[in-house]
Amino acid sequence: MILGPISGLDCIVFLLLLAPQLILHAGFLPTLICGLQGLPFLPSWFEDAAIQCMRYGFARIPPKIARIFFSKQVALPLLRFRMLRHGYIRSPIQWRQVKQDTFQGLWTAGDHAEDPDIVLYYVHGGGFAIGSSYFYLEALQIWFSLLKSAGFKNPAIFVLDYSLVPDESYPVQLHQALAGYYYVCSRVRNPSDICMAGDSAGATLVLSLLLHLGQNKSETMSNGSIPIKNNFKVPGMAILISPWVKLLSTRYRDTSRDYLNAASLQLYAHQYCNNKISLHDPRISPGHCKDASWWQNASPSKGLFLSYGSEEVLAPEIRDLVLFWKQSGIAVECCEEKDGIHAWPIARTFLNRTIKGRQEGIRNLVSAIRDHMCSK
Repeated sequence: MILGPISGLDCIVFLLLLAPQLILHAGFLPTLICGLQGLPFLPSWFEDAAIQCMRYGFARIPPKIARIFFSKQVALPLLRFRMLRHGYIRSPIQWRQVKQDTFQGLWTAGDHAEDPDIVLYYVHGGGFAIGSSYFYLEALQIWFSLLKSAGFKNPAIFVLDYSLVPDESYPVQLHQALAGYYYVCSRVRNPSDICMAGDSAGATLVLSLLLHLGQNKSETMSNGSIPIKNNFKVPGMAILISPWVKLLSTRYRDTSRDYLNAASLQLYAHQYCNNKISLHDPRISPGHCKDASWWQNASPSKGLFLSYGSEEVLAPEIRDLVLFWKQSGIAVECCEEKDGIHAWPIARTFLNRTIKGRQEGIRNLVSAIRDHMCSK
């Protein structure tokens, strides 16, 4: 199921769904103050306006309020409205909630009775502070449809709903990601049929999880690590979309095009570590891992694929990590989009004004999955 571009009517419905949730969860006065502060801000075109709004929100809206924009209570009714607007009473691609003691998320599959031939294990972004599996549900429907078109007979997607800061901090999110991986492994014949993926902070969790899975063969890890179940291997592949590879860096500078804000990144980083671990520890900030053997043990059997924008705040540290991987013999393919901004393959599914444009970023990622996962 691939729906058409976001329309003006969709935006109105989104605001109507959002308003009561903001008042209910954030309070009327904080919501009003936040809205009044943004009134002078009136860009013109839809895509540019949305990016400017994202920049304003990332820098100025408190996470307690911002997380409501991406919550299930707003995202799911909006998706159902958009489905109805396109003639769908029920989604042809079914999803169900998986909720266990140690993790929760959404499972999407074509045929739930058959073993999937590939599982995309997706970890959402949002600075560890905002985001939900339901906000990503429409984008993941595009992933699913394109995986089918790429030749996979029964693809499945599991998107993790991890605890957000400041409610919980490291290592809770890593525990949940590991438990989710164990669950996904139980649904496939071989871990090589799993492709991990994530954007922004979600991609950071993917890297932390890979390093964790590789630690049992490495002497680098110190005490305090999480036990690994016997015989659990790394996945077949990992897709990293604009990974936040170092949580703190003096090289992070606001750019004229990107919507990320360096000061907000610093706030989210400190909330995530919560003084439990150094922000320079590779387990929480994977870009600080300079142990080639550890990365070799942690790397997926069919390689890494990394996508980011040349104009995004995180670009300098991403480039450095990719260079280190290549010098260390790690199988990595990299796509740096000229003039691109943060997590653009995902953002464009919401912002682009054409169906083809909405799919383009994810289509490129699915092509990489096909090329890597289907190779012998």
